[in-house]
Amino acid sequence: MLISHFFLTFRGRSECVSRRAGSGFLGLLLLTVPLTAPLYAAAVSPASSPWVATWGAAMESADGSSPNFSGQTLRQIVHTTVGGTQTRVWFSNTFGSEPLHISTAHVALRAEGSTLQPGSDRALTFHHMASVTIPPGATIVSDPVALNVPPFSDLAVSLYFSEPALGATEHSLGLQTSYAVNGDSVDATTLPATAWPIKAWYFVSGVDVYAPGDSAVVAFGDSITDGWRATADKNRRWPDVLAARLAADKNTSAAGVLGMVNTGIGGNRVLLDGYGPNALSRFNRDVLARSDARYLIVLESINDIGRYTEDHQQYGDLAQRLEWGIAQMAAQAHQHGMRVFGATLTPYKGCGYYSEAGEAVREAVNQWIRTSHVFDGVVDFDRATRDPQHPLRFLPQYDSDDHLHPNDAGYKAMGDAIDLSLFTKKTNAAPAR
Repeated sequence: MLISHFFLTFRGRSECVSRRAGSGFLGLLLLTVPLTAPLYAAAVSPASSPWVATWGAAMESADGSSPNFSGQTLRQIVHTTVGGTQTRVWFSNTFGSEPLHISTAHVALRAEGSTLQPGSDRALTFHHMASVTIPPGATIVSDPVALNVPPFSDLAVSLYFSEPALGATEHSLGLQTSYAVNGDSVDATTLPATAWPIKAWYFVSGVDVYAPGDSAVVAFGDSITDGWRATADKNRRWPDVLAARLAADKNTSAAGVLGMVNTGIGGNRVLLDGYGPNALSRFNRDVLARSDARYLIVLESINDIGRYTEDHQQYGDLAQRLEWGIAQMAAQAHQHGMRVFGATLTPYKGCGYYSEAGEAVREAVNQWIRTSHVFDGVVDFDRATRDPQHPLRFLPQYDSDDHLHPNDAGYKAMGDAIDLSLFTKKTNAAPAR
């Protein structure tokens, strides 16, 4: 069935509003790795790849509200970080229950709106074929195409579906206006006036560029990393701020630390599924599989804390289990040669799911992040955003008014608070003590 003039919008996911709790508890009641024991061997050097992630998004399930894109063109806009002379695009059918057939795919530099820069449109192929069928649960990458991709530019990824194509795999908070239109318009310089805006990304999970010697950072987290309450179409999330600083700094630029992949999911948790699969279950595809990603910033668990009572459980040893889960992620990243930076949890007093018991857990987790030596460095977002006079709350000028998410100024403060020397130091984390 064709969707005509249908506005696909982000389903609001402010964690301060009580919503259906997720399912799928991971069975972490027993700690299998004591935090007093070494968690991993010394980090190994990652194998350098000429392909570097310049953009990426974490895929999630559309939760039964999947639109049917049969007979339609999607033109999805993504923002680059590192530049390169060739590009390739990753496509995901992770949450699809049926094969996904992409009839035609193109990539181009975007001028404005749905308009492409003249001469930049390139047809994508898949093992030299113009179309591809992606099995359920699979992720694939296109063949490379010659396209000079500048840093901090907009790319348009255009897909046409001649067969039924349910949008079961998405990233709902795009914070970027993309477009859909009936018919095959993948190579149109400007989409017809009948095109309508969409706010989510469907099926497109990553873009790489050919940039030998460069590398990427993965920002892994929940809605505060995803950018909820940031201004749409302006690239003002804290990972966007960090990407601009990495490019402008002479040391990180010389070191080639230029790519940025934001794999935040609104409502995400470490120990339970929620909006999107739990952090541990998605870690491999959202972090370890990213092209030449050598650095990781982890900002997770505020939703575990705030949502815990909704699952009719007691807080008990929640702090210890969250530390275990985050340490597991650090250990896996170190095993793949990545340097891992732990980010402290920002204040949340005044939010609808705030509690004194939860605040005690937040403070315990933050203290562990600062002192455990599990990480190669610490990013103290708590200190960067809290009100010195009321340290359990955001500074008023950083609060988006829901008391959980920063506004644009708060996101900028977070991005500015990251010590760029973390990306050029050669030391590794010590085992946990």
